[in-house]
Amino acid sequence: MRAVFGLVLIVGIGLAGFAVYMAKNQFSAYERELARRANEGGIDTIEIYVANKPMKYGDEIKPEDVRLARWPRALKLEGAFEKQEVLFVPGQPRVMLRAVERNEPLSAVKVTKPGETAGITSLLEPGMRAFAIKVDVTSGVSGFLRPGHRVDVYWTGDIIAADGNRREITKLIEAGVPIVAIDQSADVDNAKATIARTVTVSANQRQVAGLAQAQSTGRLSLSLVGTEDDTVAEDIEIDQDTLLGIARVEAPAPVVKEEEKVCTIRTRRGAEVVEIPIPCTN
Repeated sequence: MRAVFGLVLIVGIGLAGFAVYMAKNQFSAYERELARRANEGGIDTIEIYVANKPMKYGDEIKPEDVRLARWPRALKLEGAFEKQEVLFVPGQPRVMLRAVERNEPLSAVKVTKPGETAGITSLLEPGMRAFAIKVDVTSGVSGFLRPGHRVDVYWTGDIIAADGNRREITKLIEAGVPIVAIDQSADVDNAKATIARTVTVSANQRQVAGLAQAQSTGRLSLSLVGTEDDTVAEDIEIDQDTLLGIARVEAPAPVVKEEEKVCTIRTRRGAEVVEIPIPCTN
């Protein structure tokens, strides 16, 4: 009886092993067939580098962190890396600018140029400069600003009006300015709300000069622009009278009194010349 049981057990184990072997071969054949159909059935693919593990802002990219994977050519990302010598330059490591997940393709916008750090200099386009704006909880949109957002910049200060009176106005001085850093962080993936003390924006030299002048003569406030908002900014200027709908009364022009015209004639009395007033004829 025991011999029969042992024989049945041995046969069962053999059949199970054979089934596993056949299943493995079947899956391998299935994968090979998928690869063949991808290459021969009209699905044009290329090999690009993808992440081997999750990586975050500031991580240095190492060869063991990436691998080549097949990717549909029609869905190729702009700036994707196809060659190892392009992604890895000897002595000039690249650093992550964006967080990526495992199997996510790498591209030029997600990493620095060879040898660059993940600071704000790598985020500035040619001809642009970084300018820091002092903010608080009210002027900095309550901590909801992030690198990569765009803001409108408003100036509030006193001016001398045409009538000679001093009045306070608020004026839109720059529209859609991109933010490159919050305080000392340029991490665009940081979702933590913080009350910033400085917001660094990207601006050209003329804009930097205007922002510096505005910051030294008044108060700057930021207004967050929507991601898909492409509205053309208008020339906006508001003072207290305009805000409250108060019509400004122009002061009457001063009345200039015309001087009375005096006409005279000269006559000689002996050795003396005398001016005698007479009625003016015109």
